[in-house]
Amino acid sequence: MAESDNIAARPFKIKVCGMKDAHNIPEVASLSPDYLGFIFYAPSARYAAEVDPQILRNLPAGIKKTGVFVNEVAEQIKYWVDKMGLDAVQLHGAESPAFCREIGLLNVETIKAFGVDEHFDFKTLDEYTDSVDYFLFDTKTPAHGGSGKLFDWKLLQQNKTTKPFFLSGGIDIQHLDEIRQIDDSRLYAIDVNSRFEISPGMKDYKKLEAIFK
Repeated sequence: MAESDNIAARPFKIKVCGMKDAHNIPEVASLSPDYLGFIFYAPSARYAAEVDPQILRNLPAGIKKTGVFVNEVAEQIKYWVDKMGLDAVQLHGAESPAFCREIGLLNVETIKAFGVDEHFDFKTLDEYTDSVDYFLFDTKTPAHGGSGKLFDWKLLQQNKTTKPFFLSGGIDIQHLDEIRQIDDSRLYAIDVNSRFEISPGMKDYKKLEAIFK
């Protein structure tokens, strides 16, 4: 199967998040992920501030370079968008709908992440529906993601919006068949990270290769 055919045959798009190693980034990019995520949140073990911007600018045009931010000011997000040539911004904190709309004016896709557990109020999504391009549902943690843990996907049945979404939080190879069986046309992409790592920010190429095949 040709690479383009392989991409077209995917039941959902794939985002590989938490990239930061100069050699690992182009290696993972060779698998043709739809999105590559770079975390610009200093407390994260996958903080990507030291990545050479030229590495990102040399990535194939079909890969959307995504900056992940947590309660960051708009000016700083713009700085990283311009410096790294980002195509998308993922907001992983308590950003307001108005702030999300402001970031959208930077000519990037906007993804608003929500940490989900049994206490999450899905009505919160209503005020964001017209402010972002996508939602991302992750496992709720104090550390804003990266827990390697799943949340109960049945909770997504409480989502009454029409917004397409990324599914994140502890996804591993053995979960792919289960994800394919999720009967929800809004499922746009899966977001993989810590379960495919050798160490924080260093992805296991061989393991990732298996999900792309």
